[in-house]
Amino acid sequence: MFKRRRFKQQVTLQDRLAAWSKKVEEQAAKLPPGPEREALIKKARQADVANHLDDWVKSPGLQSPK
Repeated sequence: MFKRRRFKQQVTLQDRLAAWSKKVEEQAAKLPPGPEREALIKKARQADVANHLDDWVKSPGLQSPK
């Protein structure tokens, strides 16, 4: 049986998502208007939403269903 290679992330998910989103937005700003630019903007927006969802899930006001 194979063992899975596991490692601890040095940077939090939120930080990685924010950095990736910023990098993608910068790449999109350099492109002319078109489908490729729109796709990059959409990916950056999805990363921002994922970051907000992660904040929401970790919020202290969120309670499990009873």
